[in-house]
Amino acid sequence: MKKILLLGALLALAGTAPAQKRTSFQPGAVWPDNHGTHLNAHGAGILYDKGRYYLFGEHKIAGPKGNSAQVGVHCYSSTDLYNWQDEGIALAVAAEGSGSEIEKGAIIERPKVVFNPKTGQYVMWFHLELKGKGYNAARTAVAVSKKPTGPFTYVRSYRPGAGQWPTGFQEAWKQPAPNEASLKWWTPEWRTAVAQGLFIRRDLQPGQMARDMTVFVDDNGKAYHIHSSEDNLTLHVAELTDDYQGFTGRWNTIAPAGHNEAPAICKRQGKYYLITSGCTGWAPNAARSFVASSIWGPWRQLENPAIGPDADSTYHSQSTYILPVAGKKDAFIFMADRWTPKNPIDGGYIWLPLSFEGDQPRLQWADRWDLSVFDQPRRKTVPTP
Repeated sequence: MKKILLLGALLALAGTAPAQKRTSFQPGAVWPDNHGTHLNAHGAGILYDKGRYYLFGEHKIAGPKGNSAQVGVHCYSSTDLYNWQDEGIALAVAAEGSGSEIEKGAIIERPKVVFNPKTGQYVMWFHLELKGKGYNAARTAVAVSKKPTGPFTYVRSYRPGAGQWPTGFQEAWKQPAPNEASLKWWTPEWRTAVAQGLFIRRDLQPGQMARDMTVFVDDNGKAYHIHSSEDNLTLHVAELTDDYQGFTGRWNTIAPAGHNEAPAICKRQGKYYLITSGCTGWAPNAARSFVASSIWGPWRQLENPAIGPDADSTYHSQSTYILPVAGKKDAFIFMADRWTPKNPIDGGYIWLPLSFEGDQPRLQWADRWDLSVFDQPRRKTVPTP
């Protein structure tokens, strides 16, 4: 709590301090943009395009209203990842009373932007909850732009997989079992029922839930949407159409009844790696990690990737994205947020280098670090200076 209060005090000073050139990452510290204002891009993702990085995140305001979308999605750009230029609001909320799905007061979370070379458009996906509906809508939404900085134009929202069974779904599972309504949650029998479509059948016609999400473009240009579904019990991976603006209908499950959210994915040496969190609301918890040789699975669960002090809370943060560093082989940055729901604008950012021990992703705390750590690829851990 002392750290949170200190961050709040530093944020007040950051708004008036002149911008200084940064040469390193300082996880958890105030991160000023070119105006000296703390970055306002929460639940963020990054696009690398034509030699420049673009950071997209939730624009927060002070107070409890800040947990809903009062402004939109903020964009920043950088050439070195340390220093960020404010590019303004890439996707603005619609006016109150407009009836738009992204009307002011809706919930817009975890925006991710990818470029589609076939259409020449930048495509933004985000988790959308309709205004006044809490988290019941569980939708994912898409917007497009001709420029990475926007303005993005809202297209539509989805409940993915409507009328479509996941790949490998057995014919016998398409009908409910006689006793499934009476199964007690978290028992082995209930977990089996979840894996065999307990919630998939429920949501087959309207489409599957889509909450915490990310987007991944594979080496062959195919894009995938990974999201927390089935009341946050099971992750789903769904293939996007060639224009990246819709779903092909091909999808599958990851870790049924595993209760995962906050998915972040990367690909290394032909294998796919996924880092997630458990479901504890705004409170941090121990991260999970998974590996697969195909994005369709099977996915094998590994250990908590974090080690050292505060590993059981992922250093008081929650995953949001894994960034491949341009020009450096097998170099990835783990991006996470420190949420402050009572005053969302105070939220901090935890960026750490992701290393590997065989198939096991590893994270270790560092008070300060820079990209030179990736010039030593065999180092297993990153010491704190």
